[in-house]
Amino acid sequence: MAVKLYDFHSSSTAFRVRIALNIKGVEIEQVPLEIGDMEKPDFRELNPQANVPVLIDGGVELIQSMAIIEYLEETRPEPPLLPKNLDERARVRALSLWIACEIQPLNTVRTLRYLKERFEVSEMDLGNWQLHWCAVGFDALEQQLAQSSYTGKFCHGELPTMADCFLVPQIYNSQRPLVGADLTKWPTLARIYETCMALPEFERALPQNQPGFGDAPMSSPL
Repeated sequence: MAVKLYDFHSSSTAFRVRIALNIKGVEIEQVPLEIGDMEKPDFRELNPQANVPVLIDGGVELIQSMAIIEYLEETRPEPPLLPKNLDERARVRALSLWIACEIQPLNTVRTLRYLKERFEVSEMDLGNWQLHWCAVGFDALEQQLAQSSYTGKFCHGELPTMADCFLVPQIYNSQRPLVGADLTKWPTLARIYETCMALPEFERALPQNQPGFGDAPMSSPL
């Protein structure tokens, strides 16, 4: 039975999971959603958080991208997305969590919508907001990656890890027209991003390669 993934093309969290699934070679049944679909009662029964991704593997129902990727790593350990050594595993998790907890939440649709509706923030200022928090996060990531002997072709070593699954969607979102982050400021991040995007597993996971992308253009990430 194929794994079922409830997905939204422009969700960075779903983007992470798509990359991991592709790397693991997991056959999936995609259930494409739009933003309004996530607010409907039937989907809220599946996930009261009203967001994606949701992954169903047989009788197992999972939410939250990191939990899903960790589950995939434990149930389908090859090829690995986490190193074998405990200290290295902790490093990969730390890089992933920095993106998941410190950068991405400040740039979600919910955050941007609240800023616009509650404080009447302009589209230009919303772009500046996103650029600011991307820059704060990327500055720290660049320093960590550039100074670490663990950094290789990818965030950790010579093969993609969970950290790359998290990094690529965040950099992709930083290139949206309203944000327009200049990646030359972060050469290590730019190099890793380019290396990842040369792989078919990452390219297939891009938002524009998902069902429904052209039907309802989405300028803001989830």
